[in-house]
Amino acid sequence: MPDNHIRVRGARVHNLRNVDVDIPRDSLVVMSGVSGSGKSSLAFDTLFAEGQRRYLESLSTYTRQYLDQLQRPDADLIDGLPPTISIDQRSGSVQVRSTLATTTEIYDYLRLLYARAGQAHCPRCRQPVSCQSSQAIVEQILALEARRKVMILAPLVRGRKGTHRQVFEKICKDGFVRARVDGEVVDASDSPELAKNKRHDVEVLVDRILVKEGIRPRLQESIDLALKQGQGTCLLSDYDGDRWHDRLYSEKFACPNCSISFPELEPRTFSFSSPYGACPECDGLGVQFSSVADEDAIRELESQVVCEACQGGRLNPFARAVTLAGRSIHELTAMCVSAAAAFFEGLMKSVGSDADDSVFMPEGRLVAAKTVPDVAARLRFLVDVGLGYLNLDRPTRTLSGGEFQRARLAACLGSGLIGVCYILDEPTIGLHPRDTGRLIEILVELRDLGNSIVVVEHDPDMILRADYLIDLGPGAGREGGRIVAAGTPAEVARQPNSLTGNYLNNPAALCRPSKRRHIDWKRSLTLKGTRTHNLKNVTARVPLEVFTCVTGVSGSGKSSLITHTLTPAVRRALTKSVSQTGLFRPFEVDALDGVALIDRIVEIDQSPIGRTGRSNPATYSGIWDEVRKTFARTRAARLRGYPARRFSFNAPGGRCEACKGQGTQRIEMHFMPEMHVTCPDCQGSRFNRQTLAIRFAGKNVADVLRLRIDEALEFFGNFPKLQAILDTFNDVGLGYLSLGQSSLTLSGGEAQRVKLATELSRCSDEKTLFVLDEPTTGLHPADIEKLTTLLGRLIDRRHSVLVVEHQIDVIASSDWLIDLGPEGGDAGGRIVAQGRPEDVANAEQSHTGRALRDYFQQTRESSFRG
Repeated sequence: MPDNHIRVRGARVHNLRNVDVDIPRDSLVVMSGVSGSGKSSLAFDTLFAEGQRRYLESLSTYTRQYLDQLQRPDADLIDGLPPTISIDQRSGSVQVRSTLATTTEIYDYLRLLYARAGQAHCPRCRQPVSCQSSQAIVEQILALEARRKVMILAPLVRGRKGTHRQVFEKICKDGFVRARVDGEVVDASDSPELAKNKRHDVEVLVDRILVKEGIRPRLQESIDLALKQGQGTCLLSDYDGDRWHDRLYSEKFACPNCSISFPELEPRTFSFSSPYGACPECDGLGVQFSSVADEDAIRELESQVVCEACQGGRLNPFARAVTLAGRSIHELTAMCVSAAAAFFEGLMKSVGSDADDSVFMPEGRLVAAKTVPDVAARLRFLVDVGLGYLNLDRPTRTLSGGEFQRARLAACLGSGLIGVCYILDEPTIGLHPRDTGRLIEILVELRDLGNSIVVVEHDPDMILRADYLIDLGPGAGREGGRIVAAGTPAEVARQPNSLTGNYLNNPAALCRPSKRRHIDWKRSLTLKGTRTHNLKNVTARVPLEVFTCVTGVSGSGKSSLITHTLTPAVRRALTKSVSQTGLFRPFEVDALDGVALIDRIVEIDQSPIGRTGRSNPATYSGIWDEVRKTFARTRAARLRGYPARRFSFNAPGGRCEACKGQGTQRIEMHFMPEMHVTCPDCQGSRFNRQTLAIRFAGKNVADVLRLRIDEALEFFGNFPKLQAILDTFNDVGLGYLSLGQSSLTLSGGEAQRVKLATELSRCSDEKTLFVLDEPTTGLHPADIEKLTTLLGRLIDRRHSVLVVEHQIDVIASSDWLIDLGPEGGDAGGRIVAQGRPEDVANAEQSHTGRALRDYFQQTRESSFRG
């Protein structure tokens, strides 16, 4: 093959069947196929894993000692692979202080900009902070009471790690004999051994005096010397008879009205992850924790309240008092991305050399000329990927998987890297069809910079824009793992054995709208006067015992209406955990009618099914409880006295104690994310040798955990209870998952379908409202049809289904549609249109309506061709 291809030969990772494929570089390549067909195995577990391994090979000897444990992807040859960057949807590992601005590196630029071009103000009187001369400092010291002991010090090291031997050598060389280290005065020639990994403060002791008449000449000389040694700052420590009090004086920042001096502005001054910038009351979190009694409402033991000291700004008072163009840094990050982009576009006009000094002083303009254009560009990228409605201070942990992935994508665009292979996992998740086109243009731009883009995707618009399409299948699990078709989208569309090709030929054929169900408005839920987040006093009616879909562009208010208002309000009303007067207050809604028509509510979102890697589909669904009982009933187990508990990898006794039943061991990597390697004692089986000796139908417990769900369905054919659960898992398209697959490896869509299958398998006769958040995530159009059939089964049993969704096939097959918008953020929060899909298709101002009109047109054309 030419040099501009990535060659893969004999790939056998997971269910891949000796796959040979040539992937063009510097191209937009899409991998498609039904769920479990092997897309992620090829893209992430083969290409990215090999790229990561090669990167580690270039690191230090200390790092390379772990490479023997980091297995190579099972392939005969991987050649021509550029450096790889994985942009997935998992935001769970980010730091608690991480925000959208820090994730996209915008905040790093803002910290530099405010430190070098910002205007400092006194936090008390709000007056601009002026320079303080050495004479002014002397006058303030002489104003102290007579006989007051004063030490004059010059700060040399402030909060930096290291032993600082060179600092003490310089102190002695300059003729000083004493220094103060971390608050203790020491002999400079006999300095203490400082811990290398701890932060230290080191000041040289310039003079010690008593405040009295005639001291001015000596004091002036000492202050001048201290300012010179401290590069414009000096430290005065006076003794009041009880303890020493430090006062920092600076030639640069001081308030003459309040007699307060401030440290020099640095980028860390604006870091809420640093003790030099963070609010001392909340440690830079912006919130504080208080216990609450209403556990059902909050679903946590503690509730977050805005920090009273910083009002959510996260920074200390001095950092919050620095402004740029009249805005402090915390006020700027509180803006949505779109508003911040407009602000910086205006700021660009003040950067030019011929602009006036009303915004930037000449020295600050030099820094602004380098930073402002970069910030403006990164903000534009965020707008282009459909995140203009998010606030810059939005905590990263609260972003959806799709939002997190697109934020990282925008950061990659801003980095300007070339020659890289980006691997993305369904970047269109959470995007309205209106926004998908803008995202595709971003990927094309990234490609045109000289990068290779590999996307695992089901969206037809993304597939049609691909330079090269690789379709895997034909089925899932053992029926998949092969290249069904490869080539341009037009070439794949001509392949009769490709499900993706069939969908490209006839987009409306795989999931046509079903017959609409009758709506009885006497049976409905009604939210009145909803004002949560950006909702504008919305009143919404949700019919029961039908399929209702809530749509709208990103940030239009869908989650605010359903996830943050309807769901918690219904739950509280059903549990009657609070009085009627306090029922709606936290959710900013006036009234909720119709709760008496349902018995319970089940929210099925995309959050992980467990907090650790121990959780898996078998434990979450209850399958493993039955399996453990089955093994405990075997003759060998009864002879040895092994109870069902013995076959749990979460309890001592039967599990491998080296890895505590996890099957892997964690390796801390200080320079990159932690690594998980197979446990060398149990080889990933999770159990000890004695437990593994017990067999049922020729398999031990580790063998059963490794079974795929479709294989387990056959293996436990004589167990009706297990059959019922496994059948449901297979019906929702999860037959390819293994029973013991770690919850940490499941995508948001897979985790949601695990929850859905579990609920379906134990669904009671209680009238239930099922609330789902984008259940089609990760589903091929062929799998979406199965999902809608399953949801129809719930409705046939007189349950109600409410779905927040962007997938057009699902939207078109709903019985009732509520469309929010018209745009995101402040420009949204209203019901643009509602009714049956055909009615919404006629709404001119509805973006969803336009997408439905195109869809129905394709349906009519398909029917005509048929």
